[in-house]
Amino acid sequence: MQDVFSRVLDAIDIETYLICESEDECKEIIYGILNKMGLKDVSIVFIEHNGPGARVRARGYIHKPGDTYGWLEINRRADGQ
Repeated sequence: MQDVFSRVLDAIDIETYLICESEDECKEIIYGILNKMGLKDVSIVFIEHNGPGARVRARGYIHKPGDTYGWLEINRRADGQ
């Protein structure tokens, strides 16, 4: 099977609620999760600590402008190029 990330246009967003003491701890946890998934270029899009944890949405970039896009290569092969 080909690399599944080659089908991603730009980024993958993950939103979840993490049990943590603070927003800083939440950031540390979500960065760890995304790094474990193999995503190195990560941004926090939203974070809000409330009660026993924090709601967080993080984005792991697969492709940025100017990258070699896996999905573009797939389209070229489909067109016979």
